[in-house]
Amino acid sequence: MYKYETHLHTSPVSACAHATVKEALNFYKSLGYDGVFITNHFIDGNISINKSKPYAEKIEFYFSDYEKGVKIGKEIGIKVFCGVEQSYRGTDFLIYGLDKEWFLKHPEIEQMSKSEELAYYMKSGALVIQAHPFREASYIDHIRLYPRCVHGVEVINAERTELENKMAGIYAENYGLLKFAGSDNHNGKKQKKLAGVCSSAPILNEQDFVRRVKNNEMEIFTLERD
Repeated sequence: MYKYETHLHTSPVSACAHATVKEALNFYKSLGYDGVFITNHFIDGNISINKSKPYAEKIEFYFSDYEKGVKIGKEIGIKVFCGVEQSYRGTDFLIYGLDKEWFLKHPEIEQMSKSEELAYYMKSGALVIQAHPFREASYIDHIRLYPRCVHGVEVINAERTELENKMAGIYAENYGLLKFAGSDNHNGKKQKKLAGVCSSAPILNEQDFVRRVKNNEMEIFTLERD
């Protein structure tokens, strides 16, 4: 089976990440993964750039880790795909299938409400997944759910509790949402619990991934390291 990490943060773009792109890719290569999606915190989240800077400059910085990853991935033999993790007061969403050129052409997203923005992504052909929908933390005022604005939810997030993941599974079942999994890895090789998706055939590109997830052609998996 071809294994893929779907939820990965790298330094320096994600301010809370503790591993560089190279460190993270070497780690997943050592585990036999075919590829990873770099899903750093977007310009509305915990990103390491002054948010008062011009929109285009923020977008260029955001995609810098991904572009670096593509080059390193070709050198060491692991595929690197593009993703985005967007935020709204502690509620996060994973976006797949839109590239840097798309975001550069659409600065209006900064002025949209989150529900409008998510619907716009879906209309534009993106796959939209709510990350860890039942996450609880001191900085999260309350749990927010967007069942009409997403295709699916993380029913397994390697960083969340068993209860939080169980509740996400119940939510997905009852609302008919796609079931998704990811590690939410901020720590590179120090990550002990992993989760992601796998398939019997390799992913060709982001659009192929979006199509196959929407068609339920990918399986979710978990992995625990000693």
